[in-house]
Formats: sequence, structure tokens, C-alpha cells
Amino acid sequence: MADPVRDGQAMIAGMAPLLQTGRYAFVTGRDDLRHAALGMFQEDEGMSLIVPAHLAPDAMVMRCITLQVHSALDGVGLTAAVSTALAARGIPCNMVAAYHHDHAFVPEAQAEAALDALLALQAGG
Repeated sequence: MADPVRDGQAMIAGMAPLLQTGRYAFVTGRDDLRHAALGMFQEDEGMSLIVPAHLAPDAMVMRCITLQVHSALDGVGLTAAVSTALAARGIPCNMVAAYHHDHAFVPEAQAEAALDALLALQAGG
């Protein structure tokens, strides 16, 4: 894999957003679902988990858009640009940064519109 990209404009130009096929939900207080979690984060209030949506039928269903650029952990600007582009279209977003990529979790009903917004951002518009 290539070296991580640090420059904000280069990260945006290379982000190649990809709408994943899975459906997810954010939950807390569900240690029984830890084994199935895509991601987890310990907060003061308890463990937050990102799990397959079918395991949390009462939670908001989210879709994941992976930004395929290998963004550096110390890169500046990608998250701000993505959240601003989505906010401009009224699309809520929960960003999750992992080691290689950033992931935007958006409400399922707005997933295609979110993908369109990020493709437009990447294209410079």
C-alpha cells in the first residue's frame, strides 16, 4: 500500500468514496453484541458499538461510505470537508477514522445522496 496521504486537497481528490453493502446501527449498553461489532469505542458513559443493523432492530439504520484514500492519521482537512459537504445537503454523518481509511456513516435513506455529494466534492464541485 502507498504511503498515507497528508495533504488535505490530495486526500479529497483521492478519496474515491465507496458505499458499502452493509447496514449498521450504533448501540450502547450491549456487551452481548461486542463479538459482532464492526467498531467500538469506550466512552465515559459506556461502550459504544457499531453493529449489523439486524442485531439492533430499534436503532437508526446507517450505511457506511468508505473513503478509499489511505489518509494519514495526522492529515488535516478530509473530515471537515466531508462533513461540510454532507451538512450542506442536510445529511447527518458520523465519521469513524480507522488506520487506513475514514468511514462516513449516514442514515440509510440518505446514503445515495451522500455518495453523490462526496463524489461531487472529489470532482471539485
